[in-house]
Amino acid sequence: MTPLQLFSLMVTTAALLGWITRRWLKLPLTIGTMLLTVVLSLSMLGLSHFYPGLKIWAGLLVGAIDFENLVLHGILSLLLFAGAFLLDIEELLKERLAVSVLAVAGTVISTLVTAGLLFWALPLLGIHPPWLHCLLFGALISPTDPIAVLEMLKRVGVPKNIQAQLAGESLFNDGVGAVIFLALLEASRGAPPTPARFFFLLLVEAGGGLALGALLAWITSYLMRWTDAYQVEILLTLALATGGYALADYWHLSAPLAAVAAGISLRRFNMSHVHHIAHESIDAFWEVIDEVQNAILFVLLGFEILAIPFSAILLNAGAAAIVVVSLVRASVVALLITSLRAARPGFDSSIRVLSWGGLRGGLSLALALSVPHDEQRTWILVATYSVVLFSITVQGGSMDLILKRLLRRPAAEA
Repeated sequence: MTPLQLFSLMVTTAALLGWITRRWLKLPLTIGTMLLTVVLSLSMLGLSHFYPGLKIWAGLLVGAIDFENLVLHGILSLLLFAGAFLLDIEELLKERLAVSVLAVAGTVISTLVTAGLLFWALPLLGIHPPWLHCLLFGALISPTDPIAVLEMLKRVGVPKNIQAQLAGESLFNDGVGAVIFLALLEASRGAPPTPARFFFLLLVEAGGGLALGALLAWITSYLMRWTDAYQVEILLTLALATGGYALADYWHLSAPLAAVAAGISLRRFNMSHVHHIAHESIDAFWEVIDEVQNAILFVLLGFEILAIPFSAILLNAGAAAIVVVSLVRASVVALLITSLRAARPGFDSSIRVLSWGGLRGGLSLALALSVPHDEQRTWILVATYSVVLFSITVQGGSMDLILKRLLRRPAAEA
């Protein structure tokens, strides 16, 4: 299958399933498309018992998709930039302390606690993973991805400060989680995982990525002020999103954090030049890019079920991972938000919304696919896909009812 044929198949599938999602299911586009793609993939697996050629074709289809490189070195640059650029900067600045605590401390604590619980629980299921592989799983599953639920948060009417906390945390913990994961991946290949090494990676890679993104955003904003063509301004933002990500990747800096810093900084620099930049056209462009890419990404996530080697033991590991990750998320959020409320009287947040809305997505699966091929990789893949599937379909699919109930309760009390 040629790249054009593969791309056209993914786009067509996303379009048709997206139409069904909005026409009948009334779900957010990303949640509905992934749910329907999973159903389609499972149907193909079932029909392959009667038509063996269908399984061969499905295997070739999934084999043609280099999901790891497609996400980590492709669409992630545009997704993170779009999410950061479209974020409410004023609300983000107000919630910067909460976002920083959740993104950094939350990711680190979640990585360690998730790894510890699975290191204890998996041997009970017949799987005996080394401590390092449990840490790898904890690092790749800790970053959250609220892309599928942000549209619902806005539609239901969740306060902007909670939207900023959830979105800001996810944008920054992608970079923090990726840095931790890469450091652990080096350790699995022989490099000693010393505290000094982790500090160096966090300082150089994370800090360097943030600085590079902000610098390139300043240059881009300056160039945008000196043109009167919105098409050129859009091209400049595309160059910033993709070129900045590629440059950070080439220099071994945190490319996800570079994309996030670029998006936020560009919005900040452009705010003081309202009459010189075509803000509405640029915003409309990136909103479309964000929605279309997410729909295609979640179709790819649904098709990846065809490449995951499930078995009874591995399914039990996946179920254990779902329970552990959900409990750790709720506990870490409760701990950090309670601490913030104690330190800052009047601090407003929602533990339930942040806990249940912290979905896992394409980044976690892409990192799982980059784990070296050994006997431990299989359970990591199955556990990761199980958590991603549960979080997007069950958590994301039920957020509408949960949010309406939470918002109805304060109104009734008032």
